Amino acid sequence: MTKPKVLVTRRWPQSVEERMAEVFDLDLNMADKPLSQADLRDAMGRYDAILPTVTDRLPSVVFDAPSPRTRIVANYGVGFAHIDTDAAKTRGITVTNTPDVLSECTADIAMTLMLMVARRAGEGERELRDGKWSGWRPTHMIGTRVSGATLGIIGFGRIGQAMAQRAHHGFGMKIVVQNRSAVPAEILARYNAVQVPTIEDLLPECDFVSLHCPGGAANRHLINSRRLDLMRPGAFLINTARGEVVDEYALAQALWFGTIGGAGLDVFEREPFVPQELMDADNLVLLPHLGSASRETREAMGFRVLDNLTDFFGGRAPRDRVA
Repeated sequence: MTKPKVLVTRRWPQSVEERMAEVFDLDLNMADKPLSQADLRDAMGRYDAILPTVTDRLPSVVFDAPSPRTRIVANYGVGFAHIDTDAAKTRGITVTNTPDVLSECTADIAMTLMLMVARRAGEGERELRDGKWSGWRPTHMIGTRVSGATLGIIGFGRIGQAMAQRAHHGFGMKIVVQNRSAVPAEILARYNAVQVPTIEDLLPECDFVSLHCPGGAANRHLINSRRLDLMRPGAFLINTARGEVVDEYALAQALWFGTIGGAGLDVFEREPFVPQELMDADNLVLLPHLGSASRETREAMGFRVLDNLTDFFGGRAPRDRVA
């Protein structure tokens, strides 16, 4: 039998690429740079499967290839807001993602950001590397204690719960949750968490707010100037969800005018572009989308894609189908 022809749009861990090449007729993007929409539209006519990442934008126009061959778009990542799933469904194209396998690593990065911004670790490292540290003194670079503080979690799925596990059981934090659906009582009990009905109820109660909700149009600028004004003056915002969830201009204003104490961001609205107003804010910790960036997790994501493709081309329903 002829192997399905598959396009991988970015370089993946070598072990995954090698296994993929054994199973499929595989083409790799050796330049490892984002493909244009024209490139992806052209690929729709030449490949049975396209394997995009968050750096690839697949709006409706991409699916309008004159003679489409693609039958499945198997996304490398849990978020799929960059894919027009309605357009895919209209053309009978299956879309899958890779849930579960990146929850722990993403929660690790959220915790890292929270600790760094609270204890001013980024500022401290810059001062040290710039040769400006004059030695220990009682009033130097005073930060905020994390242990025992109140953490608000917006979006209480797998990653939100992994964050609660670290915060409550590791740092004794009080957990307040806002989720679009009711969280089962037994799950809340694991973290001694309280669920509140709205974001407006959550924000004034918390010393830290961590975002773990989906991206996409429905949640674009979920955190805006009005909601930032509801946060405590010394509170911190952490975002490892999707860049579009936060209005970056409003956040920059809040940071510069001291409306909030600080923020930690691993994702940005127009990656890899980061507004200069954010780059210049000392009370902001910035990471280049490292949420899932461990060898174990990136390999697990790739093999999850492989599982989805194997099921699909084997005539079985892929377990991670989202469209």
